[in-house]
Amino acid sequence: MKVILITGGAGFIGSNLARRILQNGDARVICIDNLDNFYPRSKKLANIEPFRKNTNFKFIEGDILNPEHLNTLPDLDVIVHLAAKTGVRPSLSDPVNYYQVNSIGTQMLLEFARERSISKFVFASSSSVYGVSNELPWSEQSELLPISPYASSKIAAEMMGRVYSSLYKIQFLVLRLFTVYGPGQRPDLAIQNFFEAVLNDIPISVFGDGNSWRDYTFVEDVLDAIEGALNFSSAMYEIFNIGSQNPVSLNQLIEEIEIVCGRKALINRLSYQNGDVPYTFADITKAKTLINYNPSHSIRQGLIKHHSWLKKNKQAGTHLIS
Repeated sequence: MKVILITGGAGFIGSNLARRILQNGDARVICIDNLDNFYPRSKKLANIEPFRKNTNFKFIEGDILNPEHLNTLPDLDVIVHLAAKTGVRPSLSDPVNYYQVNSIGTQMLLEFARERSISKFVFASSSSVYGVSNELPWSEQSELLPISPYASSKIAAEMMGRVYSSLYKIQFLVLRLFTVYGPGQRPDLAIQNFFEAVLNDIPISVFGDGNSWRDYTFVEDVLDAIEGALNFSSAMYEIFNIGSQNPVSLNQLIEEIEIVCGRKALINRLSYQNGDVPYTFADITKAKTLINYNPSHSIRQGLIKHHSWLKKNKQAGTHLIS
């Protein structure tokens, strides 16, 4: 069986990916996560609790910036690198730490891969690298005009991957993820917050007039993309946009959540935030062609599944929901 390392494996996307791989039954999963206090460690541990006893799963509490922690890892075939300091707005107040974790951390993993002769590396980048580019929809060749330290740290990591791929023959595949949501979503993200607010009659903070729009991508579609990348062998370095290619406005998103919940939202309008981009829109032609990526969830379908997960877990954030 292949052995796959998932960095940030106790987080939102990482834990969903671990579950998918273990369900497939054709690989072992090693999860490394430092359980960063960006949100409660208890939520991350809850993410991986369902498969902690699976003999094909191993959890290591460790930091990718610590060589001693990396040296505890067993022999590996593939690295799926999801660990990162996340969020555009928080990066504005902590830019050095974002660069340290996202850029230097990726380089340390690449050096680890070189030393261990690990030849496949899948990297989770972000749609934020496009920044305020007007070339809509964004293709992988669109100009990168980042407007946050988070975005620039991801670009630096992408470029480091290109260097290691060229020098050391490590296949480095970049997945530029567009606003991922779904079961297990981080509690700080908009959709999770909006559900919590609507279901508990708490005002939603809306920055701007609500006409900004995003290419929201359901997590199960992202897992399909990662699986496609794991099976891709035709090039040593590629970048793929992973989105829905169907952006919706913030106002439309709130209306959809109201429909799914059967309740009206309370709105608290605030001014625009620095670092926020006005739109994201993925051209996913390349991913469709090369890794058979075919997102199948509309925003309504994805929100229904997200809501069902919330009801099943009896919580949205720290508040009980009906």
